[in-house]
Amino acid sequence: MGQKSILISTIIRMKNVVTVVLGALSVMACSSQRQVSTGAVTQNNPIIKDKYIGDPAALVYKDSVYLYGGHDEAPNDFNFYKMNEWLVYSTADMVNWKAHPVPLKALDFKWAKGDAWAAQVIERNGKFYWYVCVEHATIPGKAIGVAVSDSPLGPFKDALGHALITNDMTTQTGITWDDIDPTVFIDNGQAYMYWGNTVCKYIKLKGNMVEADGVINVVSLPNFTEAPWIHKAGDWFYLSYAYEFPEKIAYAMSKSIEGPWEYKGILNELAGNCNTNHQSIIEFKDKWYFIYHNGAIQPNGASFRRSVCIDRLYYNSDGTLKRVVMTSEGIH
Repeated sequence: MGQKSILISTIIRMKNVVTVVLGALSVMACSSQRQVSTGAVTQNNPIIKDKYIGDPAALVYKDSVYLYGGHDEAPNDFNFYKMNEWLVYSTADMVNWKAHPVPLKALDFKWAKGDAWAAQVIERNGKFYWYVCVEHATIPGKAIGVAVSDSPLGPFKDALGHALITNDMTTQTGITWDDIDPTVFIDNGQAYMYWGNTVCKYIKLKGNMVEADGVINVVSLPNFTEAPWIHKAGDWFYLSYAYEFPEKIAYAMSKSIEGPWEYKGILNELAGNCNTNHQSIIEFKDKWYFIYHNGAIQPNGASFRRSVCIDRLYYNSDGTLKRVVMTSEGIH
């Protein structure tokens, strides 16, 4: 009986050991599954993966965001911009983007000979004005034109029949590409257009949105390259821009859209696999977003085959901007 009791006791202990081991293995397996599940985060950046798009500019209108950008069509062995048209996408949640028909091409401006470079759409009195940069056909250099539509999706048509700004109107620098990257903001009924490369400039626009009102003004900013963008939050105006080359994004602040502007520092670091950096800043449904481009689409994304990404923008208590954290996950 003693030996039998010992044998039974030994068997029971062995069963307990096996139970503990199996339980531990089960916990490890569940933990491993949880880790795999947690690690499978959706990578929403770039937001559009089937086309190369640069120079994003966003418009908030009613319950949607409209995203405009130049279509990068450079072949893999072509190391410069090849851009013939602009594209437009829309969203109601910043995650799911809908493509729409091509709304505007560079050659829709009869006085232009190509180059659908950076542009921005703004709404006023139910009409949508698209300020674009193209190569002028008869006046050497880049020029700024205006297209207009009754819908943010187009079709857009040339509003003037000629350029709003041509290279011979700006003499602050001797380059032919200083009249690029227009951005427009309306403050208390007065519209302003900022633009430039190497020199940042602005003019007032008349109420019809297609004529200059007054002289061209120059803004002094540290290491200004291009890509100005104006936005406002509270009582502060923010002028962000491409800084140095390769480009980071820096910004300045002012209580007036006409300045003086106080430089505040770097907002966004170098964009991955791309020598330019071009931003758009919007507020949508009580959240702020920083929209930019990089060269992230693989295998052939690069400086002339760019892609659009979006991350959140945050403010400090004194109104200054927190540095943007670029992510693969993007907006969820």
